[in-house]
Amino acid sequence: MNRVLPFAALLAFTLPAAAQQDPDAASIEPVKLLDIIEAGGIMMYPLALLSIAAVVLILLFFLTIRRGTVVSDRFMRVAESLIRKRDYLGLVGYSHRRSECVARITQKTLDFATKNSDAGFSEIRDVAEAEGSRQANILTQRITYLADIGAIAPMVGLLGTVIGMIKSFLQISQGDFEGVRQMQLASGVSEALVTTAAGLMIGIIAMIFYSIFRARVQRYIAELEAASTHLMALIASQFSRAAQHAPPQELPDNPEGYELPRSQQPAPVRSGHADIPGM
Repeated sequence: MNRVLPFAALLAFTLPAAAQQDPDAASIEPVKLLDIIEAGGIMMYPLALLSIAAVVLILLFFLTIRRGTVVSDRFMRVAESLIRKRDYLGLVGYSHRRSECVARITQKTLDFATKNSDAGFSEIRDVAEAEGSRQANILTQRITYLADIGAIAPMVGLLGTVIGMIKSFLQISQGDFEGVRQMQLASGVSEALVTTAAGLMIGIIAMIFYSIFRARVQRYIAELEAASTHLMALIASQFSRAAQHAPPQELPDNPEGYELPRSQQPAPVRSGHADIPGM
C-alpha cells in the first residue's frame, strides 16, 4: 500500500503536464467521410455507381429470391387436386395466373400435352425437364451480377491506385522544394489508397451476399426439382389409369389395309331373287 501511493501521485502530476506540453493533439479535427471520398479522385464515381448497383441488387434479391417465388405449398395443393380430377386445362389456366417457377414448368408441360394429344409421356417429361433447366438457369444467372460487381470493384480501385501513383510522381518531378514534393506525394498516395480501400470494401460486401444468395438458390433449385418430379409422377399415374380404363378398340376386318382382288371378293347378294338352284 505504501508503494502504490507514490506511483498514483506521480501519475496525477505527469498527466496534466503531458496535456499541457501537447496542445496540438486536442486541436486536431477528426477526418470526415466526405473528405476521404473527395480524396479518392475521379475513380470514386464509378465505385459509387457500383456500390449503388450492389445495394439495389441485394435488396431486390432479398425480396424476389424466396421459397414462395419458386415453390409454394398453395400451388402444389391446387395442382395435385386438379391433376387427380384430370382437369388439365384448368391447371394450365391456374398456372398462367401464378408467378412461381414450378407454375411455369407445369404450364409449359401441360400446354404441350393438351395441344399434342398423340405425344407419349416420354416427350412430356422431356418438355418438363427442359423448362426446369431453364428456370434453374434463370435463378442462377440473376445472382451472378453480384459476383461480377465483386470482381470489378477491386479492379476499379486498383486502377485508381495506379492513377494516384502516376499523379504523385508527376507532381514530385515538377516540384521545386522538398516540402512541396512531400505534400504532393502525400496527396497522390492518399488518393491511391482511398480508391483501393473503397474497391475492396465494395467487392468484399458483394461477394459475401453472393455466397448467401448462391446457397439459397441451390436449396430452392433442389426443392423445385422435387416438386416437378412429384407433379410428373401424378400426371404419369393419371395417364396410366386412363389407358387402363379406356375401352378396347375394335380391329377392322382387314387390319393391314390390304385390299383383296376383285376375283377373291365374295359375290354380292342380290335382293329380290329366290335362292333357286342353278340361278
